[in-house]
Amino acid sequence: MPLEIITIPCLADNYAFLMHDPDSGVTGLVDAPEAAPIKAELDRRGWGLDFVLLTHHHWDHIDALDELRQIYKPSVVGAEADAHRLPPLEVAVKEGTAFSFAEEDVQIIEVPGHTVGHIAFYLPESRAVFTADSLMALGCGRLFEGSPAQMWHSLNKLAALPSDIMVYSGHEYTQSNADFALTIEPDNPALQARVAGIKKARNAGVATVPSPLSLELSTNPFLRAGVAEVKQAMGMQGHDSEQVFTEIRKRKDNF
Repeated sequence: MPLEIITIPCLADNYAFLMHDPDSGVTGLVDAPEAAPIKAELDRRGWGLDFVLLTHHHWDHIDALDELRQIYKPSVVGAEADAHRLPPLEVAVKEGTAFSFAEEDVQIIEVPGHTVGHIAFYLPESRAVFTADSLMALGCGRLFEGSPAQMWHSLNKLAALPSDIMVYSGHEYTQSNADFALTIEPDNPALQARVAGIKKARNAGVATVPSPLSLELSTNPFLRAGVAEVKQAMGMQGHDSEQVFTEIRKRKDNF
């Protein structure tokens, strides 16, 4: 049975996610930006907290961990490569590590770019991938530590997952990402329709995360750097896809 997944707004524009197995009662959290809204959601549902899965070391994804640890005593899971700058880990993982949550297989995908130690968690049975600041709704994370080549490789790993899964990313940046995406592909009808839906959702105070991977593939400029129409729209016919991605990321940094 797929896990129940709850999106929790935190801080100004972060998201954390609760995963709950109704059969066993096991509950996990992906990233820990802010304790109060996470604790409020756990209390409202009468859940404990057994695991915390960390995607990367940035403060707005780990700051609540100490407080949550004191209350719930969860096991903390994070990247082996970043163990030196993450909070203490009970479980250190890397790509290929066998890890399960409530008897569901969790695949670890190394997705450097935003940080060099960033990981994503893919749960095939629940049709979910938790990507934080790697692949984002209509965007990708700024390259604070990694190179464009690393991020392009990471995004291609994620793009190769089944297109019917949901992408749980780390921030409510979708409106600004949409504004930028229109500068790359203004004539993309799928993007135009998505932008209209985003405006309606945000005006109603509704989260735009998660999003279907299929929708990202048809609208997210950072996944579409290899598409002929994108290369043509950018005047980069004949350039390889990584070069096009690099230019898209450069334009977004200056948008």
